[in-house]
Amino acid sequence: MIKDLFSPFSAEVNIIPLQQEGLNPDFDADKLPDTIPILALRNAALFPGCIYPVTIGRDKSLALIRDAEKHKLYFAAIPQTDNSVDEPQLQDLSMYGSLARVLKTITMPDETVTAILQSIGRVELTGLVGDEPYLHGRVRMAPDKLADNADPQVQAMAESIKEKVSLAFRQGPFGGKDSIASLKSIEDYNFLVNFIATTVELENNMEKIQLLETDDMKTRGLNLLRILEKQANFVRIKQEINAKVKDEIDQQQREYYLNNQLKTIQEELGMDEKEDIDKLKERAAAKKWPESVKETFDKELAKLERYNPNSPDYSIQFNYIDFMLTLPWGEMSEDNLDLKHAKKVLDEDHYGLDKIKDRIIEYLAVLKLKGDLKSPILCLYGPPGVGKTSLGKSIARALGRKYIRIALGGTHDESEIRGHRKTYIGALPGRILNGIAKAGTSNPVIVLDEIDKIGSDYKGDPSAALLEALDPEQNTAFHDNYLDIDYDLSHVLFITTANGTSTIQPALRDRMEMVNVTGYLAEEKMEIAKKYLIPKQISENGLKSDQLQFDKAAVRTIIDEYTHESGVRGLEKQIAKVARVTAKKIATEQERPDIIKKEMLKEYLGLPVSFHDKVRGNEGVGVVTGLAWTEMGGEVLFVESSISGGKGELSLTGNLGDVMKESATIGYKYIKAHPEAAGMDSETFAKKDIHIHVPEGATPKDGPSAGITMVTSMVSALRERAIKSGLAMTGEMTLRGKVLPVGGIKEKILAAKRSGVHTIVISEDNRKDIGEIPEIYIKGLTFHYVKTIADVLDFVFEK
Repeated sequence: MIKDLFSPFSAEVNIIPLQQEGLNPDFDADKLPDTIPILALRNAALFPGCIYPVTIGRDKSLALIRDAEKHKLYFAAIPQTDNSVDEPQLQDLSMYGSLARVLKTITMPDETVTAILQSIGRVELTGLVGDEPYLHGRVRMAPDKLADNADPQVQAMAESIKEKVSLAFRQGPFGGKDSIASLKSIEDYNFLVNFIATTVELENNMEKIQLLETDDMKTRGLNLLRILEKQANFVRIKQEINAKVKDEIDQQQREYYLNNQLKTIQEELGMDEKEDIDKLKERAAAKKWPESVKETFDKELAKLERYNPNSPDYSIQFNYIDFMLTLPWGEMSEDNLDLKHAKKVLDEDHYGLDKIKDRIIEYLAVLKLKGDLKSPILCLYGPPGVGKTSLGKSIARALGRKYIRIALGGTHDESEIRGHRKTYIGALPGRILNGIAKAGTSNPVIVLDEIDKIGSDYKGDPSAALLEALDPEQNTAFHDNYLDIDYDLSHVLFITTANGTSTIQPALRDRMEMVNVTGYLAEEKMEIAKKYLIPKQISENGLKSDQLQFDKAAVRTIIDEYTHESGVRGLEKQIAKVARVTAKKIATEQERPDIIKKEMLKEYLGLPVSFHDKVRGNEGVGVVTGLAWTEMGGEVLFVESSISGGKGELSLTGNLGDVMKESATIGYKYIKAHPEAAGMDSETFAKKDIHIHVPEGATPKDGPSAGITMVTSMVSALRERAIKSGLAMTGEMTLRGKVLPVGGIKEKILAAKRSGVHTIVISEDNRKDIGEIPEIYIKGLTFHYVKTIADVLDFVFEK
């Protein structure tokens, strides 16, 4: 407890204020006498700079106080280590105390004397020299090592101490608001620590003595905080015990009286016990839920029993209780911890994707060894059609868990995640808890699909609501507005999918383990078609395995000439089309080939689709191939430049974004500063207008990675000389001509291979990224690493 020393003892006594920072200006520490009186304090300790009332009980102590007040004597107030000793000696006293003086004595109504003492400073007791008429001893000044009030750590500690003491005032029977306001007015940390240490009441005075023996004020403050925290816990436990005892005594009487009243009212209204309520009780008896949930259920069920079955509130309450009972509180499906089985299932369903497969196997391995583990929260991001969503279903099958998919694309209402308050008409729980209720276990695999396409409006931001669900440190107590009880989601394996990460809220992205699922090579697509897509379409179209077969050349032609994608969704559609035509021929008894060959594809799929990046090269002057990254995967980008006479102006077309326009401007300014790179002087360059165009004007384009491509295109047009064929480049450029690294390297490499590029010009700083890419992806490609735009131009224009 904390004494309320900001209030006077009584209305008749005029008390000196008990806050006084600093030492007595009249005291000269050098004039401290060799021996001074010693006042032994029981159950108290006086700290430097503080004023404190002490009740005087012993005759010798009273004599000392009378002399000190009369003759204005200084004395040492030393706390006793053993409070049971009436005649303390040196071994019964602490080695440290305070030099003090008497400000005032007050005779209380019960004839006891209270002395108001002021501490001047901290002293060390070196010995006793006599005990008549009261104790005398030798002391020396032992000043505190003061803390700097400007230190942020000191300021934080001061606020923590004030907060703890303010809480004690609010919980205790003392002054309240006035006391808290007075406490907050103390600005000096050192005085605050000493003042609270003086006034705090402790069961064991040794804790105060230990505080007084500590000369470093920061350490004393930390120790005081620990004491205050312990005191706060003690008060809280004491209050809880008292309240519990009182409630238990009153509860029995209240329940007896209310139950009799309720029974009488129900009999008058003809409301007999309902069969459905009995069934709810039976279901509840089988639940293994926490005690707090059971208490809430009993309370809500009692409320249901009081409702008239014909009232609207009855159905609302019944649905709420039914949902509580439907949730699988603590019910888990048993995980299949066979790592070989899990690897086999994952390989059966998906080709490649080794990184995410390894992560699931690692999780299973740790779970097998530890027995219990918080589930990881994974975010699979990459271009469409690479198997992100279906991978979630495969993981659930490998683990032996239930599978739930929640589509988040276009979601813009926070209540979709958290649910509505059950008091609203038509209230429903959030989709996460609703999915868990349908699954029937608390550890399903939940796929949150298209998390990057969540919207937000006046109804709230669903991505903000997901912060709690997708945080392993918080989702042990996920709060759904409808359920209004914390539910443990820590055993749920959340897998989110996205095409890009730029639109995902940063705080949400930080909570997830990001796994990049990249596109496939043509060779990988052929394996996927052979092992997964063709057998799937044979089954879905009612065919037999011998009725639809492809040769390798036909599959490769479909990949190269009928699809243009990083994933395999378009490939599956084309195979499905072939399967449908085959099914039609079988159903109409038409002649059909045993094996689909390359030259037969026009009959089944029509003419090949023409793609712009496969029919152009760098043969033309001013045309340069660049590599770009999009959410759909890597793309080939063509930059075209033309030169005309004029006033040295730069024109840009092709639906370019601000960053890309800035890249073009930087490139133009570089050439203007270094006209020799274009094979001309400044005067000639000033008379040239340059027009840069990036085809497919309906498609927005942005980003800095086309910087060196634009410079090369302009130089090619100015020199009237084409660059090497079969070459593409990517890299950001600075105004000084430095080439900076870019991202999305693997996707850009896949785009280059699809387009027939064999040489890629890239920043030297991207060399480490190339080293991390498996050999299969870079086979057949040559990389030329550059540091400056001069290196680029020297390479692309060399004979």
